[in-house]
Amino acid sequence: MTAAPGKAPKKEKEKKQTPEERLQALRYNHMMYGPTAGEMRPAAKKVNYGTAYLNHPKFQGLLAAFKKGTPFRFDVTDKGKIYTVATEDSHITFDGKVIYYSRHLNKYEDNLLLDRASAVHYQGIEAFVHLAFAVLRSFPDLEAPPLSYLQGQFYLGSETLDAGMAEQGPNLLLGSFKHSKVLEKPRK
Repeated sequence: MTAAPGKAPKKEKEKKQTPEERLQALRYNHMMYGPTAGEMRPAAKKVNYGTAYLNHPKFQGLLAAFKKGTPFRFDVTDKGKIYTVATEDSHITFDGKVIYYSRHLNKYEDNLLLDRASAVHYQGIEAFVHLAFAVLRSFPDLEAPPLSYLQGQFYLGSETLDAGMAEQGPNLLLGSFKHSKVLEKPRK
């Protein structure tokens, strides 16, 4: 040792990893073992679509008017833009385009159909997404359709909503519901 007589010998410092070596080690660890608990991304927050509308008096009025076949309208604001939600005869419109409509099935029931082209057109608007799911959830007669919303797109089962539109057409049958257009007459 060539240290001066009264001084302690110098310790050799360990080499620190360079950023490139660190990235290479992380890639290897991810490939072999997957991400650690601290590196996991947080789970996506689940949004309960449609709950904002379900108990609102304007939406309740819209559904009552839709079941009776009478006109009703109200406005919704989303990101500073105003959209009109209305019923006209047997249609529910959003910003002037037909979204849901009903077709006569029998004396007491109608079929509820979704216009897929309009739904795909408006799928980026949050107010429309809530309206679409609120209408579906407000009809207890309907079976639960496999309609879902993920990352800004509607999905029907595992495919996007517009996947089969060319072959099947834009109308999507969601099920039947009881309407209140016919008044029951008591028997004598």
